[in-house]
Amino acid sequence: MKISRLRTNRMVSPLGFTLGKPQLSYVVSETEAKKQAAARVEVALDAIFSNVVFDSGKREDIDSLAFELPIQLEPRTRYYWRVEAWADNGDHARSEAAWFETAKMDEPWKAEWIVPELDRDVHPVLGRTFELTGAIRSARAYVCGLGLYEMTINGAKAGDEYFAPHFNAYQKWLQYQTYDVTELLKQGTNQVEVSLGNGLYKGRFGFSGHTAEIYGNEFALLCEIVVEYADGSSVVIPSDKTWSAKRSRVMDGNLYDGETYDATFESAETFPVRKGELGYERLMARLSLPVVVKDELKPLEVIRTPAGETVLDMGQNMVGWIRFQTSAPRGTVIRLQHGEVLQEGNFYRDNLRTAKAEYVYTADGREREVRPFFTFFGFRYVKVEGWPGELNPDDFTGCVLYSDLEEIGSFETSDPLVNRLFQNALWGQKGNFLDVPTDCPQRDERMGWTGDAQVFSGTACFNMDSFAFFRKYGYDMAREQEDRGGMVPMVVPATNVQGGGSSAWADAATIIPWNVYLHYGDRSILEQQFDSMKAWADYIIKADEEAGGRRLWTTGFHFGDWLALDGSNPDSPMGGTDTDFIASAYYRYSTQLTAKAAKVLGRNDLAAYYERISEEVKSAIEDEFFSKNGRLALDTQTAYAVALFMDLVPGAYRQRVVEALRKRLKLDRNHLKTGFVGTPYLNLVLSAQGCNDLAYTLLLNDDYPSWLYAVKLGATTIWERWNSIMPDGSISSTGMNSLNHYAYGAIAEWMYRVVAGINPTEEAPGFRRAELAPQPDFRLRSAKAGVETASGLYRSEWSFDDEGNLAFRFEIPFNASATVRLPRADAATITLNGDSIAANGVSSLQMGEDVRLELDAGSYDIRYTPTRSYIKRFSTYSPLVELLYNVQAKTLIASLLPHGMELNPDTLGASIGDASLRDLAAYYPMEASMLDELDAKLKAIPV
Repeated sequence: MKISRLRTNRMVSPLGFTLGKPQLSYVVSETEAKKQAAARVEVALDAIFSNVVFDSGKREDIDSLAFELPIQLEPRTRYYWRVEAWADNGDHARSEAAWFETAKMDEPWKAEWIVPELDRDVHPVLGRTFELTGAIRSARAYVCGLGLYEMTINGAKAGDEYFAPHFNAYQKWLQYQTYDVTELLKQGTNQVEVSLGNGLYKGRFGFSGHTAEIYGNEFALLCEIVVEYADGSSVVIPSDKTWSAKRSRVMDGNLYDGETYDATFESAETFPVRKGELGYERLMARLSLPVVVKDELKPLEVIRTPAGETVLDMGQNMVGWIRFQTSAPRGTVIRLQHGEVLQEGNFYRDNLRTAKAEYVYTADGREREVRPFFTFFGFRYVKVEGWPGELNPDDFTGCVLYSDLEEIGSFETSDPLVNRLFQNALWGQKGNFLDVPTDCPQRDERMGWTGDAQVFSGTACFNMDSFAFFRKYGYDMAREQEDRGGMVPMVVPATNVQGGGSSAWADAATIIPWNVYLHYGDRSILEQQFDSMKAWADYIIKADEEAGGRRLWTTGFHFGDWLALDGSNPDSPMGGTDTDFIASAYYRYSTQLTAKAAKVLGRNDLAAYYERISEEVKSAIEDEFFSKNGRLALDTQTAYAVALFMDLVPGAYRQRVVEALRKRLKLDRNHLKTGFVGTPYLNLVLSAQGCNDLAYTLLLNDDYPSWLYAVKLGATTIWERWNSIMPDGSISSTGMNSLNHYAYGAIAEWMYRVVAGINPTEEAPGFRRAELAPQPDFRLRSAKAGVETASGLYRSEWSFDDEGNLAFRFEIPFNASATVRLPRADAATITLNGDSIAANGVSSLQMGEDVRLELDAGSYDIRYTPTRSYIKRFSTYSPLVELLYNVQAKTLIASLLPHGMELNPDTLGASIGDASLRDLAAYYPMEASMLDELDAKLKAIPV
C-alpha cells in the first residue's frame, strides 16, 4: 500500500500562494484493498514531525479528495504534512512528507514601491548591493514587478518561472511571488537586480488599435528579501530609494512584436529611483501557477526556401521561444521571425496581422546562450537572418512554455490520424494555457476569451490537472464582474475590450467552476466562485425581466454559433442558429448549474430559486421554439445538439428531435456545420441518443469540413476555422485565422467520455464514483485511455478481434467504484477475469442491449461476443447514395448503372433518397446474378 500524489489546493509543494483554507488531497495505490477505512493527517513545522501543530487522529471521515486543514496559518511559515491511511483489508501505510509555505499574508510590507527615474519607454534594471554578516539559514524574496519582471541574485536567476507576476486584472489585484533564494545568497557582499518589461500591463496589447498603457504607464517594483541567520536573527532588504536603476540591454519589446536585445550595450550610468504610488491594498499572494519551460524541441529540419530564406522547422506548432548558442562577431545582428505555416514553400506570417513576432539580438562577440525575457511566440517555423556562417540546427532549442500543469490524461487508438487529432488538442492546451486560457498565442490578440475557455474546460480537466489554473482564472473573472453588475466580459482579464455578456462566452462563469468541481470533487472551487455564478445568473434574469419577463433571453449582443458553416452570409462569422434560442438555452443551463452549486454548498433556498427559474426557462423555450407536435423550429445541427444536451426537449418529443438531427446530418452529407457553440456538444449528444455511428462518422471524416481534414494537411494543433488551410495548402484568410486555437479540440472530451467511456458523476464527483461506458465502433479496432484522476488512476481499453469479438480492460483506483455499461452484451455470455460474472460475485443487470456491472477498485478483463455485430458490410441492399460516397464501392457499381446516370451522391440523394441498388433494379434492369456477384465484392470493402 502506497500513499502518494500529496497536493495542497491541488498543487505540489506550493510556495507563497494564497491558500485560504488549505485543502489537502492524496491518492492511495498498490493495494488489493477496496476502500479506505480510516486516515490520519499530521502537520508539523519540521520535516521530522518533532513540532506537530495539528494531528487529526485516526478518523473515518477524512476525504482524500479534499481535507480542509482546520488551523490558523502563520505568515512566512513552511508547514510539513503527511497522511496515514488504513484500508478495509487491514493494509496500512504512511506517506512521505509534503509541504506548503505561506507568504506574507497580513504582515505589513517594509519594502516600498520604487519607480526608475528614466524615460517610460526605457526598459530598466533596478538593483542594489547589500551585506550579509553571518551564516544563512534561509532566505525568501517577496516580489512584484510591473509589467513583467525577472530577478537575479549574484548573477543567477531566482526561480525557474517566466512572465511573473503574470496576467490578471491589475486594476483589481496585484500578485506577488515568493522565491526561496537561500542558495543564491552568500555571507558578505551580494547584489540583487530586477529587470522589468512591458507585458500587457503597459505594453502594446488588446483591441482598439492595440493601445499601450492599459493598466499602467510606468515600470514599478516591490521587493522584500528576508534573510534568517543561523543564530536565529534576521534582516530585511527592502526596495526603497537606496536602490538605483540602469538601462537594460532589452532595448524594446512587447508581447505582440517580440523583443530587441543588444548584448553590446554597457550601462555604466545609474539613475535614481523614486517612491511609487501603487499602494499595498491590491497586493495579494499569488494564485497563478508558474509559467515554466515544460518541454524542449530540436529543429526537425533547416529549410532553404524558394525565396532564399533560411527557416527552421520545429516540427510542431508550439508556444514559447527559441534558445540559441552563438559566438557571433561583435555587432552581428541576428533576427528570428516566427510563423505558423509556409506558403509556396516560403516563410509566412501574414495571419499574425500586425504582430511582428520577432526576436532581434545584437551579439557582443562572446559565447552566449540567448533567449527572450518578456515575450513569447506561437510558431512552428523560424526564419533566421544575420546568422554568421553555416547554420547548425544543434545550436537551436525550442522551449515550450506554459503554466506548470500536470498532464494526467492519455488517449490512443488504432487510427494514427485520430491519435494525431488528440495530440493536436493537447498541444492546443499547452500553447494556450499560459497563465490565461488564451484564444491564440501568435497574433496580435492572445486574450483570455471566455467562450473558448468554457467550451474546452471539460477537455482541459481530462488532459491536465487544471484545478489551480481555473481557480485563478475564475477569481479574476469574479473581480471583473464587480463593476459590471455581474456581467462577464468577453475576455478575462478584460484589458481594453469593451462589452460582454454574450451567451456561451459569459456562461464560463457557471460552466467552468461546475466542470472543475465535477472532475476534482473539491467544493472549495464552488465556494470561491458561487458569488460569481450567482451574479451572472442574476444578470441574465434581470435582462429578461427588463425585456418583459418571458423567461427568454432575447436582448443584448451574442456571438451565437461563432464560425459555424450554416450562416446565411458566407463572409460572416455568425452561424445560422437563432441567437435568441442559444441565449435562452444558456439562460436555462446557467441557472441550472447555479442551483446545483447552491445545493452542494447547502444553500437550499437559493438552490430552489434558481432551479425554479431554470424550469420556467425550459417551459418558455418549449412554447417559443417547439411546435405543439414537438418539431424544433430551428433546423440546424447546433440547435438540435444544444436542445438535447441542455435537456430542452420535452420527453415525449425527444425521439422526434433525434430523428430530425439525423435527417439534418444526412442533408449535410454527415459533415460538420457547427461552430463554437455546437461543436463541443454534437458528438456527445449523438452518442447519448443512440446515434454513435454518426458520431464516429463525424470523427473519421477526413475531407472538409472535419477534424481530420486538418490532420491530413499536416496540422499539429487545432485551427480556428474548419478550413484555415485550403486543400492546396494556401491559407484561407488572414484577418482572423489562427492555427493554434483550441476550441474545436473539445472533441477530445468525447474521446475520453464516449470512445474510452471514462465519465465523472455528479453524485460522487472527483471520480470517487465513475461511469465506465465505452461505445466502440469497428472502424476503430482498438482504443485505450488513462486518467490520473483526483481519486487515482482510471484506465479503460477495448479492442476487437477479426471476428468482431470484444475485449474490455478496466482499472478502477482504490476507494473508488464504477458503474460499467457493456454495450450489445448478454450477461450470460460475458467472462470477467476469465470466469462468469456470477462466479466473481459481481452484481449485473441486463438493460436492453446493455449489461450494467457494479465494480469496486481493481483490474478487470471482460470479454464477450456482441449480441449485434459491430462489423458493417456494404451490400446491394445498402442505400446507393451511401455506396457512392465510398470511392471503392462507387468504382465497382459504376459499370452496372446506365451510361450517363448521375453518380454524384450530393445531388442524387434528393431524387432517390435511401433507395438501394436492389430497389432500383425494378427501374434499371440488373440481373440478380450480377447483384449477387457485386455483393461479394462490396462485402470486402472496409466500412
